[in-house]
Amino acid sequence: MRTAFGTEFDVPDGYLNTASIGIPPAPVARAVTEAVQRWSGGRSTAGEFDESVQRARAAFAGLLGVPAERIASGATVSQLVGLVAAGLQPGSSVLTARGEFTSVTFPFAAHADRGVRVTEAELADLPGLAAEHDLVAVSAVQSADGRLADLDALRAAARAGGTRVLVDATQALGWLPSRLDWADWVVCAGYKWLLSPRGASWLAAHPEAPALRPGAANWFAGEDRWDTTYGLPLRLAADARSLDLSPVWLAQVGAAAAVPWLAELDPEQVRAHCAGLADELRAELGLPPAGSAIVQLDDPAAVAELTGAGVRCAVRAGRARLAFHLYNDRRDLGMAVRALRG
Repeated sequence: MRTAFGTEFDVPDGYLNTASIGIPPAPVARAVTEAVQRWSGGRSTAGEFDESVQRARAAFAGLLGVPAERIASGATVSQLVGLVAAGLQPGSSVLTARGEFTSVTFPFAAHADRGVRVTEAELADLPGLAAEHDLVAVSAVQSADGRLADLDALRAAARAGGTRVLVDATQALGWLPSRLDWADWVVCAGYKWLLSPRGASWLAAHPEAPALRPGAANWFAGEDRWDTTYGLPLRLAADARSLDLSPVWLAQVGAAAAVPWLAELDPEQVRAHCAGLADELRAELGLPPAGSAIVQLDDPAAVAELTGAGVRCAVRAGRARLAFHLYNDRRDLGMAVRALRG
């Protein structure tokens, strides 16, 4: 058991795979375990999970610095991006980063039959090309290699050209302080850096962005959800809750415990810890600093060397990917350095 940032984590030495799966703080794991025990004993009620959904929603809004009324609760990033894709006009042009995570791009590419065109460009070129497109869809931090998008430049370009912007913050929120209240849409999954179970995701919609059609309209998205379980007419919430998906209960229990705790931490201290360890690894390997908590290694032997030494990492785009989060320290850094130096 490790202690970090005032709480305990049951994380093994050498776990550098948060960019794939985050490890929950012990109180989060206990909250989910207790919910499973209530469920297995027939003591759960549907209504008891409403508070968890609302707590997670409010905490996510706090991370972004926006009102909770802007936040829709969903299950996956692709499901939420799909709402934006469905709202595009036929013939719309979407710009994205080359090699972008496909949960960001596939929902748009699936509308090719309506003339929606998706164009890939180098990450650094997106701001300069934004005005030529109707929408830019990009991850704040690239999943494969940890590169940071220049969101300030993208914001300025989008404002000047009237281009809409969707940002996937899945690999950023939880370690990278990000001002994203300007973006038309922000999506994020909770099971990585937000240390929540898989099945909790969120969409932040800017009030000046085009309204989205509730593609999966359901009782939980109702203005009074316990009065919209049967019968017409349609009576959805007046704010972003109209886009809510009926919740994945146990995932929301975990998110309600994890995200509020993360929202209370000093974001600059968190960034300094996570990106600092990652840049120390880069320095040990003779690589330049990147200011990212994610490290990609080009050495084709790196994966075998790391896993052979007990370091948990991932293979993405054919290369080793390591990720440093709150629970990591120099023990993990040392394991990785020793493995890679042979």
